[in-house]
Amino acid sequence: MFNRRTLLAGTAAASLPLLSSWPALAQGKKDSVTLALVLEPPGLDPTAGAASSIAEIVHYNVFETLTKINADGSVSPLLAESWEVSPDLKTYTFRLRKGVKFQNGEPFNAAAVKFSFDRAAGDKSTNKDKRTFANLSTQVSDEHTVVITNKDIDPDFLFVLGQATSIIVEPRSADTNATRPVGTGPYQLAGWSRGASVTLAAWPGFRAPQSLRIRRAVFRFIPDAAAQVAALLAGDVDAFPRVTPRSVPQFRSNPRFQVVVSNSRAKTILAINNARKPLNDVRVRRAIAAAIDRKAVIAGAADGYGVPIGSYYVPTAFGYVDTTGINPFDVEKAKALLSEAGIKTPLTLTMTLPPTPYARQGGELIAAQLAKIGIQARLQNVEWAQWLSGTYGNKNYDLTIISHVEPFDLGNFAKPDYYWGYHSQEFNELFEKIQNTPRPADRARLLGDAQRLLARDSVHGFLYTPQWVTVADKKLRGLWKDMPIFVNDLSSLSWG
Repeated sequence: MFNRRTLLAGTAAASLPLLSSWPALAQGKKDSVTLALVLEPPGLDPTAGAASSIAEIVHYNVFETLTKINADGSVSPLLAESWEVSPDLKTYTFRLRKGVKFQNGEPFNAAAVKFSFDRAAGDKSTNKDKRTFANLSTQVSDEHTVVITNKDIDPDFLFVLGQATSIIVEPRSADTNATRPVGTGPYQLAGWSRGASVTLAAWPGFRAPQSLRIRRAVFRFIPDAAAQVAALLAGDVDAFPRVTPRSVPQFRSNPRFQVVVSNSRAKTILAINNARKPLNDVRVRRAIAAAIDRKAVIAGAADGYGVPIGSYYVPTAFGYVDTTGINPFDVEKAKALLSEAGIKTPLTLTMTLPPTPYARQGGELIAAQLAKIGIQARLQNVEWAQWLSGTYGNKNYDLTIISHVEPFDLGNFAKPDYYWGYHSQEFNELFEKIQNTPRPADRARLLGDAQRLLARDSVHGFLYTPQWVTVADKKLRGLWKDMPIFVNDLSSLSWG
């Protein structure tokens, strides 16, 4: 396996039939699994939307990438068999796996890689990492060799190429991947019952069919915490990755189940619309931050499964510094900051809450905390599609609670049109230096400076990095212990 930092230092869809040509498994061996997700994805193309629930179904299952991110955060070959890195650390030459086909019969080759990355950077791209791909130049050397040059030095580039936004798509089917996904992966779409479930079936044309022990997987959507518990106890669900933590105690004592607690790279924040008055005043944002008791939020919204953060960075990430002391919990300081900013209380703000339990529970707690300094937070519960279109898309919000799960998304603060409305030339210049600094020690120092700047600017109410909990049948094997990215890798699962 190739560790990304070590390398730098050294260098309604149509249903598809379940095909019977699959090699027979041992008689009586269970070969299906039912998993549950809190949220239903808006589509099945991870290059077309920001919802992490898309990748939870299709990443590594239907669609594949040049590299593969493993549970421990290391990177190994996938569609690329090997690679070489130039002395300036900006050019990567990838040798591609031969004999691979897309699920519509078209060949996987260097031209498909170039198409995928050029498309991700194009004018019509809705890829949330469009900025990353805009920095790339992709050239075809021969059918199985592709050369990618990055404008920046990115020590996490091989990791980035293993993320869902970097999937390789087949040119003719690319525009319909949201409803009829076509990839090179081991599974294909077998059915989508809107509002209920998505079913994947093992693809007989996969290059290594004998390696798969799961032939059929159903992903059910269960946002309600009580319904999650009921489905697990009834045996209707075999595994619930990232289940609502409140249900955990009853499963720990039940011999039928296993409980896996995973570290994450997610950042749960009270996002603030920096473009709206009076939230464009840093003193108001600092007052909001000072009014929040992070430990109480973790206890009430995450049932204790979280670690406080003071900036948009997590303790397990390279270059982390503890910034929780920059905006500590201090009610009297918060009141003074509002007064200094000329705010007459009560100040009424709207807090938009997506349907995830951590947001709904956290919203009630934070609203109560803000009330103590004279801010009345009106809670507005919305469905996930409404949040994606209204809050994320149209920037129509004051405050919202959301968990950003991407490992390396500090660059969101440098995006001029991102939904946070934050604009800082100082941060932009600092991030540019981070992207072009090869020495790890210098890069770590700059990352620390960036974290402190975001904390001082109180861009958001930075809350905690969650620990994800998976509850599953005791006999299910291959669940990821940690989750550097959100995937449910069906090829690793089996029944014991």
